[in-house]
Amino acid sequence: MNAADHCTLLHARVLIPQMVADELKNPKAPADVRAWIANAPDWIEVRPNPTPDRTLQLLDPGEAAALSLAEAVQADGILIDDWAGRTEAERRHLHVTGTLGVLAEAHLAGLVDFDEALSKLRSTNFRLTPDVERLARRRLTQL
Repeated sequence: MNAADHCTLLHARVLIPQMVADELKNPKAPADVRAWIANAPDWIEVRPNPTPDRTLQLLDPGEAAALSLAEAVQADGILIDDWAGRTEAERRHLHVTGTLGVLAEAHLAGLVDFDEALSKLRSTNFRLTPDVERLARRRLTQL
């Protein structure tokens, strides 16, 4: 089973605004990330950027676009790691998870090894605090 099959077992499709796709293509993004988005799996659907929401202007443009898209399509949830973005998504009553939450869910489904995936994630520019890692590990034991 490949990574694309893994995601379809967890989520039918993942929508991302063009702005997020562009961030993943940025020359400053890790090479593996740029290669992945250049050949994105079928379950990724890039959508045009939604109309900017002035109430989100203090957020990073990618997070603001993702939140606006999630609301526009009445998404089941939103994957967002940025603390301010997560807080705003929760304020808007969106179901929020982060990268570590997805890894924990995939681990519990027997699709990935959490520690191996975390090790690979650390090799990117992903920022992870010890507190967030502790919360994710606690979640692994509680689910």
